Amino acid sequence: MRVKCIICDKIETIEDSLPAAKKLRNRPIHTYMCDECRIRIADKTLKRISTGQFFVYRSGKQKDWLQ
Repeated sequence: MRVKCIICDKIETIEDSLPAAKKLRNRPIHTYMCDECRIRIADKTLKRISTGQFFVYRSGKQKDWLQ
């Protein structure tokens, strides 16, 4: 399945059997983000959190990358 990143517009191919491909096929509201953009956003979020000026308001369990 060919997918396009919503941030950088890079076109990638993912296997049809992956859960992400099934979500994109069955629910058009889901969007795809490439690994490079996902890592970049995670790194910048962690840097903002470490400054102490950024507050994360979450309910429930925190993600592994925030711990």
